[in-house]
Amino acid sequence: MRRIAPYFPLSHGVPRVDNQRVVSGIIYVIRHGLRWRDALGQYGPHETLYHRFIRWSRLGVFNRTFACLAGQAGEPDRLMINATHLKAYRTAVNLLKKGAVPRRIGRTKGGLNSKLHAACEGKGRPLVLLLTEGEMSDHKGATLMLPSLPRAKELMGDKGYDSNRFRQALIQRGIAPCIPSSRSRRLPLPYDKALYRQRYRIENMLGRLKDWRRIAMRYDRCAHTSLSAICLATIVFFWISEFRA
Repeated sequence: MRRIAPYFPLSHGVPRVDNQRVVSGIIYVIRHGLRWRDALGQYGPHETLYHRFIRWSRLGVFNRTFACLAGQAGEPDRLMINATHLKAYRTAVNLLKKGAVPRRIGRTKGGLNSKLHAACEGKGRPLVLLLTEGEMSDHKGATLMLPSLPRAKELMGDKGYDSNRFRQALIQRGIAPCIPSSRSRRLPLPYDKALYRQRYRIENMLGRLKDWRRIAMRYDRCAHTSLSAICLATIVFFWISEFRA
């Protein structure tokens, strides 16, 4: 709590329920995929947990906390990039209705889902997160994340990131691509196979995030609440705990 409390908004003179108890209750609900009303009584009224999470999500508290903690890690030697699908639960069926706020849910062969694009450093700790519609390609998601990527010597990605445009953009930023060639490329480009084996770390990172049931199964209608839950999980698991790769 000492590491994340400075990023919480001030109470403006109004007495507030203990932040540690409320944040612990929010984590409990997200990790176990519960309804807010099913939170344990020791965390306080479930209305308090829900409204605090929604209000702080709209203010970008969890996103800002994640970005600040990840930024304190400094410039990494290498980066890894990957993406995974998050299944939209039946409560999110109405998400495809048109509205002013994008829901970041699309339709694929597997049904309604979102896609989480992530970039992490060499130890497997996430640095950049992006939530998009499920049908968005890995390559397009990587292009959107490119301006936010920190400086590094190398970037590892699978065949889905193989394109001349993306490779050239990485080289212009001083990042050497370690990406195997896709089948459509007539002349395969060389890459460091020994280095590429380290990409399992980002696969493990995405798997650990999806252990949190409310992340693996998207119950939230709003994109900002879903991304806030993801950011909170990364904060707890990778940035304020004793993480081991």
